[in-house]
Amino acid sequence: QVQLVESGGGLVQPGGSLRLSCAASGSIIKIYVMGWYRQAPGKQLELVTSITSGGSTNYADSVKGRFTISRDNAKNTVYLQMDSLKPEDTAVYYCNINAIWGTRGLSDAWGQGTLVTVSS
Repeated sequence: QVQLVESGGGLVQPGGSLRLSCAASGSIIKIYVMGWYRQAPGKQLELVTSITSGGSTNYADSVKGRFTISRDNAKNTVYLQMDSLKPEDTAVYYCNINAIWGTRGLSDAWGQGTLVTVSS
């Protein structure tokens, strides 16, 4: 059984920081790309950032220079450090992991989502 557990969301003032984490467990053969998506109220799901198994990263223009993605392969965990947060960063954040799982082959798995609210 595959499980992704997210943590770290919450309420923060504009200009503040938060760190999200997402830990994968279950029958994991190999993890390829790990990423974070977000969905703001009334908007579509968008890719925020991703990181490959080789460490190459990709960021949405709206978060470049403010967000940093990292991964700990030993812990099957991906992190999102969010600095200089803005009200428009308010959204539910979902982690996504593309991997070969023992029970489901090559496929994506999603976290449960964590709410980030940026407000004074």
